[in-house]
Amino acid sequence: MIVTCPSCATRHDFANALRAPGDVKITCRSCGNRWIEIDADATIDVESFRRTRTIEPEYEPEEDVQRLMSAAREARASFAEQRKVKARHMKSWAAYALFAATPFIGAAIFPEAVVSAAPVTLKAYEKLGMNINLYGLEIRHVEQQHALVKGARVLSIKGEIINTTSDIQRIPWLRFALQDGTAKEVYTWNLDTASRPLRPGESTTFVTRVQAPPEASTNLQIRFAKAHEIGSNAAP
Repeated sequence: MIVTCPSCATRHDFANALRAPGDVKITCRSCGNRWIEIDADATIDVESFRRTRTIEPEYEPEEDVQRLMSAAREARASFAEQRKVKARHMKSWAAYALFAATPFIGAAIFPEAVVSAAPVTLKAYEKLGMNINLYGLEIRHVEQQHALVKGARVLSIKGEIINTTSDIQRIPWLRFALQDGTAKEVYTWNLDTASRPLRPGESTTFVTRVQAPPEASTNLQIRFAKAHEIGSNAAP
């Protein structure tokens, strides 16, 4: 093998020396330069690494794309089905909530009907601050007058009853109660107005008197009497 000196460029034939494996120390016969000649078998072919390698796939790209598309379709179908199931559940819960709340909604919209069907609920409405009018009538323009008749004190009470509905309403008995400063009833009585039923928007008046009302009475309460209260007037 011909070797060129890197110092003086003299060419030498060292074929026999380079047959042995491994690196070889060489001395130039012209200039005396020494260098190490690398074994040609140990050199790396740089150009071969610079070449672009083509790797053949072990599967068909088209089949892989088809699998991906199929998986995507299945995912979309599964998501759509989950949305439908969730929507059905939401509708079911909404219907259940509406069903459960229906009695409360009806009680708020039609309190008179509820109290008429179950009078015990009247106290619950009163605790909520709701004054339930079962008769469709209102008592208005109440006036009180105190007078002395033959040395006795007489309390006169008059007022007006109005039909506030669009139907004809019968007038029940009126219940009067005198209360002391602690809202305790000290005297009660009832009054039958003996008036005919009132047409829508129509009104009638009432007048009642009580002789020698209790001295402790400070307040007056008027309402429509209940059936069991009629005929149970308290003694003064």
